[in-house]
Amino acid sequence: MGRDTGGCSDRPRLRRRSFLQTASVAAAGGAVAVTGCLGSGSAPGTVVMTAAQDVAGIMHSDGDEPSIQQALWDAGLDDDIRVEVQTVVSDSVQRMQEAQAALQAGRAPPDIHMMDSGWTIPFILREQTTNLSEHLGDEALSRVDEDYSQAIVETARHPETDDLHAVPLFPDFGLMLYRQDLIEDAGHDTSNWATEPPSWEEFATAVDDAMSQSDVQYGFTTQGAAYEGLACCTFNEVMTSWGGAYFGGVENLFTAGDRPVTVDAEPTIDAIRMMRAFINGDDPNGLDGFPEICPSAVVQWTEQESLNPFAAGDAVANRNWPFAIAETGGEDGFGEDLGVMTRPYAVSPEEAEYEGVGGSASALGGWNLVVSPFSERREEALQVLEAFTDPEVQLTVYELGGFLPPNVNLIEEADPEEIGPSARYTDVLLQASENAIPRPVTDVWPEQSALIYQEVNAAYRGTKSPAGAMSDLAERLESSETEVAEQNVD
Repeated sequence: MGRDTGGCSDRPRLRRRSFLQTASVAAAGGAVAVTGCLGSGSAPGTVVMTAAQDVAGIMHSDGDEPSIQQALWDAGLDDDIRVEVQTVVSDSVQRMQEAQAALQAGRAPPDIHMMDSGWTIPFILREQTTNLSEHLGDEALSRVDEDYSQAIVETARHPETDDLHAVPLFPDFGLMLYRQDLIEDAGHDTSNWATEPPSWEEFATAVDDAMSQSDVQYGFTTQGAAYEGLACCTFNEVMTSWGGAYFGGVENLFTAGDRPVTVDAEPTIDAIRMMRAFINGDDPNGLDGFPEICPSAVVQWTEQESLNPFAAGDAVANRNWPFAIAETGGEDGFGEDLGVMTRPYAVSPEEAEYEGVGGSASALGGWNLVVSPFSERREEALQVLEAFTDPEVQLTVYELGGFLPPNVNLIEEADPEEIGPSARYTDVLLQASENAIPRPVTDVWPEQSALIYQEVNAAYRGTKSPAGAMSDLAERLESSETEVAEQNVD
């Protein structure tokens, strides 16, 4: 899903500098693109790290242009340590499979694996990572513990020992983008939406009015296809905003086998009924009082498919990731007419039955850096990870690539000219980090995720009723949890 997206990590991300740098780096032999793996005969001091092309393109530069490598050296990394990128695909699932193949075979390099925050914990539980709490320097550990967004740090810890096994490279947060001009012209006040998102009912009414009073084709576009992004992110946000949860409160996110399955509870069913009303206003399973504002095609759309009509001026609102701000908020886009907020909500946190849900929510995405336990250059790789925790390195990664710093407070220190339109939405990005809702990442999440997105997509398409789909899902998730509990007993 979103490029190196956090939540569904293969969405494209457009930036002003990285594509130009990619070309110059390739010509200069800077970043190394490899279809297989770099051999152990690479130059002394070389640390091999996996990453997609968007990161590879800013790792090195031609001449004196800024780069991640130079920032790492400036942060104290030994001058004879050079990071080379083993370029991998942007698709998160395929990258997980490639990392699993390398680690199961005990193969290194890569020395550092860039892992989706959504599947780092399974590798930790399989003892295929290096325990950083035992090997990383105290200053770096303190930065991660004290300064980083704790939502993404939790995806980098061993769920039983709390030891750190990865350094977050960047988080990602789900956002709602909307045409502020169209909604205001339709008579709705959006002045507080950035800091106080509206209710789903208010939002839907405003989008419906804006759609009917303008020449746009669509109201609200989002991701509803049967893929990881639906389970981890878009549906997770909607469900959370209704006070629903997969496994009860947030305390049950990272340990499988002995937790309640709550997907068939009323809040989750109502969340699907609302989405069904958005997609087909005539559906008897739709929730009363909500207009039809989504095209039926959303049940087949992922990130870019849903963004395209919005970016083209054919939709009022779009749910996406921060990369979409750069694509739509510039002078050649909507400029200051672009509004950005976290998700609307149906119930407040105080009204929700489960701990940590209700209110506005932003799905947590992002990527972590893991040192392979099989690396013959572990000490050099650890130095690289320590350097990545330096605030100036985090800012460099943000300014060059648009990747949010894991210490999200650094957003306010970034050069507005470097980060472009995102500078206007600093408050929203900070709020998104506070409202971040992780997916329930355990060693069985890949299997459970597939069960979730299949059933939710069936309900979105109308081939199953919301209650029927969630009843079937609950039964299958309970079976999955029982299997884990039995294995733990054995």
